[in-house]
Amino acid sequence: MSAPSILALTLDGVCFDAGGERLIHGISHDFISGPRTVILGPNGAGKSLLLRLCHGLLTPSAGTVRCTQRQAMLFQVPVMLRRSAAANIAHALAINGVRWRDRPARVDRALARVGLEAIAQRAARALSVGEQQRLALARAWALEPELLFLDEPTASLDPAGTRAIEQAINEVHGTGAKIIMTTHDLAQARRLADEVLFLHHGHLLEAGPADDFFRRPKSREAAAFLEGELLW
Repeated sequence: MSAPSILALTLDGVCFDAGGERLIHGISHDFISGPRTVILGPNGAGKSLLLRLCHGLLTPSAGTVRCTQRQAMLFQVPVMLRRSAAANIAHALAINGVRWRDRPARVDRALARVGLEAIAQRAARALSVGEQQRLALARAWALEPELLFLDEPTASLDPAGTRAIEQAINEVHGTGAKIIMTTHDLAQARRLADEVLFLHHGHLLEAGPADDFFRRPKSREAAAFLEGELLW
C-alpha cells in the first residue's frame, strides 16, 4: 500500500475583500506535497492575490489558510539589498535564525545551484534582471523551504533567463519542495505543471491534473482562455 499523501497547504472557504469589493470568492483546495501546482487565469483573475493569501502576506476576509511547512516566496520583481549577491543570501539566512557558522556553506551551495557562484561578490543591484531573479531564487532555496511560492517568476526575462529559472525550479522541486506558482505563459505551464488551478474573476473554476486541463477543460472560460480569447 502506498503512503498517504501529505497535505502541504489547505484553503477552506477563503475570501478576500478590498475597497468594498470581493476579489476572492470562497476558494477551497487541498494542495498535496509533491505535484507542481500552476495557477492560471486571465489578467485580474486573482492569481497573485491568491498566492499572497496562501503565503500569509494577506489575511483572508473569510475562511482559513492552514500550512505548517517552511515557506519561501519569489516575486516577479525581486527586492535586492545594497549588498553583494552572497550577502543577500547570508542576510536572509541570518533573519531566519540560521547559525552564522552554517551560513557560508549554504550561501555557496545556493549560488552554485543557480550558476551564480562566479559573481558572489558582485553588487546584487548591478546584476542583470535575469541574474537578480536567479539570485532571488537562490536566496529562497537557501532557506530550504518545504513549500515555495513563485509569482510570475519569468515574466520579465528573455528566453535564456526563462530557461535558467525553469531549470532551477525543477531542481528545487527535485529536492522535495512543493512548488506553487503563477504564470501568464501557457507554454511554461505545459512544461512545468503537474496540477492546474484555473481562476476567473476570483472564482476557482477548475482544479486537477495538468494533462486533463489542457486536453479537456471543463469550463467554458478555461476553454476560451486556452484558445487565446480575451476574457472579461
